[in-house]
Formats: sequence, structure tokens, C-alpha cells
Amino acid sequence: MQDRSIPRRTLLAAGAATAAAGALAGTAPQAAAGEHDRQDRHDRLRRLISRMSLEEKIGQLFVMRVYGHSATEPDQADIDANLAEIGVRTAAELIQRYHVGGIIYFAWAHNTRDPQQIAALSNGIQRAGLAQRTPVPLLVSTDQEHGIVARVGRPATLLPGAMALGAGGSRGDARAAARIAGDELAAMGIRQNYAPVADVNVNPANPVIGVRSFGAEAAAVSRMVAAQTGGYRAARIAATAKHFPGHGDTTVDSHTGIPVITHTREEWERIDAPPFRAAIAAGIDSIMTAHIQFPALDPSNDPATLSRPILTGILREELGYDGVVVTDALNMEGVRDKYGDDRVPVLALLAGVDQLLNPPDLAVAWNGVRDAVESGELSVARIEESILRILRLKDRLGLFHDPFTDARTVDRTVGRRSHLAAADRIAEGTTTLLANPDRVLPLRRRSGPDLLVVGADPASPTGTTGPPTTVLARELTSLGFRADALSTGTAPTAAQIDAAVAAAAGRDAIVVATYNVTAASSQRTLVARLVATGVPVVAVAIRNPYDVARLDGVAASLATYSWTDVEVRAAARVIAGAARPQGRLPVPVRYADDPSRTLYPIGHGLSYR
Repeated sequence: MQDRSIPRRTLLAAGAATAAAGALAGTAPQAAAGEHDRQDRHDRLRRLISRMSLEEKIGQLFVMRVYGHSATEPDQADIDANLAEIGVRTAAELIQRYHVGGIIYFAWAHNTRDPQQIAALSNGIQRAGLAQRTPVPLLVSTDQEHGIVARVGRPATLLPGAMALGAGGSRGDARAAARIAGDELAAMGIRQNYAPVADVNVNPANPVIGVRSFGAEAAAVSRMVAAQTGGYRAARIAATAKHFPGHGDTTVDSHTGIPVITHTREEWERIDAPPFRAAIAAGIDSIMTAHIQFPALDPSNDPATLSRPILTGILREELGYDGVVVTDALNMEGVRDKYGDDRVPVLALLAGVDQLLNPPDLAVAWNGVRDAVESGELSVARIEESILRILRLKDRLGLFHDPFTDARTVDRTVGRRSHLAAADRIAEGTTTLLANPDRVLPLRRRSGPDLLVVGADPASPTGTTGPPTTVLARELTSLGFRADALSTGTAPTAAQIDAAVAAAAGRDAIVVATYNVTAASSQRTLVARLVATGVPVVAVAIRNPYDVARLDGVAASLATYSWTDVEVRAAARVIAGAARPQGRLPVPVRYADDPSRTLYPIGHGLSYR
């Protein structure tokens, strides 16, 4: 792998030599600059923009996917995928042809195999950026929210997700989690993270946000968002508050349709706006738009990503935000419903967007912007305004000074022992004990050591963790129990339920991992049949905490808010009494048969005496 074999000092020498023709080579990061220096850097950035061709300027606006583990020598299957979707063979060719300002990493694009490979890919991308006629470093990004959305897996540190942190309620832990995540991303050359989620999840039926949100209370979400913004800034990572103007009250997934938010303007000010205001006050570097219609803010029925009243009128002018605005992915149906793929990027820029993320067809989108500039619909001054914001962000992150990383930095940062220990400590503060009517918990290994762990085993978000039932059984065994795992899936069949009931015979307790239980879910049948055996059943909701409202007769119920190892292990320690439950619900749980009534309010959570 060519990228991986290049020594860092060679990369730096090559980059510095090439960038010497540019505007900012060899200067120190903006963070250390005084007022005079800031003006000087602003002028240098302006001069850099003036030297760009129109094609280079347009390219800076785009953040694109690319297949492959290497910037120059991807596997043949990834070359074929790149040719089919983008018309280039490699990331280096993508940069050379389109001059893109950023690249987004995905596991499915084979960008994130392991930390050393990721760092080598990032270095190869930066080398390609500095080899352009006008050398500009790239902003490499990803979605590393943690919890149920993560692109980089083990051996990197995997932390509790947003709703788990909301259940923990500790701003210090939220900041520490972001600092750890940011330090590890930076070590791998990823300098923009599409996190934290600033949506207030007031709708339990929300299919796309849910546990990705810190909770249902605007003030609490605001505190967590501000804390995480501070943690990422301390790690010199560009954090991204999303999804403006607020995606928390919808029953439609914007990946597949166009959600409509029916909040009034007053409700938006009270529910949706506070976390974004908090993010801006905390110095958020970028804000991601939502592909949603919000009639109270813009009656045109344009998605917010394409709405000038929302992005310029509210975000820029009313909230006073002058940082980078990035679209949510432009290949999502929520933004493609009304306009063609050539018009969407143009309308987004006219609305006030700076970065155009992952269009379905880059050539169509890129040419659409060029045609709009050449026709006069989109002025050069308008796109230069966005380029300046993007370059300012790259400058603040130190990318003009040194965009590279190295193997030693990866080894001493990613998955370090202190980070893993912190993740376990933080997770212990998030596990929420919802019900324990007969005080079955904590289980006692001396009087009842024989356990059966059954239930759902959803796919790992990163492909490097789980399965949850195995992790639960392994952790409980390490704590002195005899625990066997039996996976029954998210939709157990009659045969699987029969097998679980048979396996429950003679056990001291049964632990059931549940996953988004609905009224018609066969998970309910599984739990009911296990309860009928007379063996105490402990239900562990490994995604949404609402499962408890649909499960009758269980001896105890807990919520972990995600099924990644760190949260599942923490739940096992709580079950075994090795840790006290400390989490408190950040969302209300309502009665399944009467959603107007609250079963467990925000703040509910039991502990052990």
C-alpha cells in the first residue's frame, strides 16, 4: 500500500514544498494568532481564493464519498465502484479532477478498516490535495456519533451514544467523551465529525433520530450539546451540530422521504432552537441542515436544506451564526423529492449552505453549480463567501500548517487504555434501572448463579462489536455467574421461542435483550412465554427505552440506549451488582395503550440501597 509506506517526514517535506506556492505554507495555526495575525491570515486566505480557477472554487464546496482503503491503490472492486459512481479510479484522481474540499469516510466504502490504514488513507488524501495546481488541504469527515452510529470500530474507543449520555446527565462525561472521540479521530487524520446531534427527540416514534438524541428536554439537550462542542474543540476537531432547524419530531425518515415538522414558531423557539443556540454560543464549527419541511419557518414547502428563510434568515441573521453550514447527505430522498440533482446544490448554496455533502452524482452536481455561476444565477462572490468560511475552518484546525498524521500518533492515541477505561466508567453512569418491583436485582451469584441470556442481536454499528447476547453472557460469566447465550433475533420465530423456553428450565434467572418492541412484535411473545416459566426475567432494552411499556410480568427492566459492547457490559455489571444503576430517563416512557399517560417520567431511574 503506497500511502501506508510513506514516512511522515517525506509527506511533510512534499506537502510543504508544494504548498510553498500557496498562501499559508509554514504558518502557525490560527488558534495562536492575535488580532493583527488574524487579519493577515484573512488576507492570505483571500489571496489564495483569488488564485483559484472557477473549477477549483466549485470543488472546494463539495465533500464526497470515495471507495477504497488507499488514496492511490484501492482494491479492484473499489476501483470499479469509483468508476461506476464517480468516473475516477481513486481518491487521488477524484481530488485531481474535481478539486473537492473534503472527503467523507464510510465503513461500507472500505475507508475504515483499522486505525493505521485510516491514517495512511488520510495522509494520501492530503498529499493529493497539496499536489494540485493550487495546493489546499482537505477536510476529512465522518459520522462518529458513537452509540448506534459509528464508522470507525475497534480497536478505536467506542463510547456511549447521545441518549445514554443524556441518561448519565453529566456534562463532564459528555465533554470527556467528545474529547476522547476527537483525539482519536484527529490521530487518524479525520478532522470534521458530524456530531453532536442537537435534535430534541420529543416523538417516541421518530424513526431516524431516537437514541441519537440526548433526550426530550431542550435545556438538557442544550447542556450536552455545549459540553460536547467544547470537548471536540479541545481536540481540534470541527464538531457539527445537526440537524438544523430540528429533526426531533417526525415519523418519517429523511433518508427515504420528506418529513414535515408541524411545530409552530413558538414551539420551535422553545423546543428545537435552544440546542443550536447553545452550540453557537459554545463555538460550534459547523452546523448540518435537515432535509425537512418546516411550514412555520418557511411556508414554501422547500426542505430546510434549500430554504433561504431558514438558513440565511434564521440561522445566519437571527441566530448570528457565521460558521460553516453543511448539508445533510444530498443522496437522501428528503432533499431529492422536489428538484433535480443538478438543481439541489445550486439551491442549497443560494439558501446559505457552504459545504455540499455526498451528492448522488458528483458530475451532475458539480456541473450544475458551474452552469449556475456561468449563467449569473449564482455569483462568484457568493461561492467565494462559502470558500472563505471553509478555508477559515481548515486554518483554525491547523491543516495549512500540518495536515498529516503518523503511525506513532495513532498507536499512542487510538484505543489507549485510559480511553477504554473512561468509556467503561462513563457507561456505568448511563445504565437506567426502570423497574425492579420485587428487588430481584442485583442478582446474587452465590444463591442463583445459573443464567440464560436470550434475545435480539442486531448488527454491530461498526461491524466490530457484539453480538449483545454473547457480550452480556461473557461479562456475567466474568463476574462469577454461569451464563449461556441464545440468540433469538429481533423477530423470534415460534421455533426459536420454544428453544428459549426449553433452555430456561432449571435456570436461576433469564436476561432478555429487547430491541424496539412494537405491539405486534414476537419479542413480546418470547418474553411472555419466558415469564410463564416462573423463572425471573430481567429485560434489557438495548435501543429505545420504551420497550418496558410493552412487556408485562418481567421481574426487572433496564435501558442501555445502545447495543455496543461498552453499554452492554455496563448493563451486565449493574445486573450483577458490580455497579449501581445511576442513569435517569432523558425521555418520558408512556403507556403503550394510552400514550397520553406517562408510565415513567423524564428523570426516572432506580438504584440499589
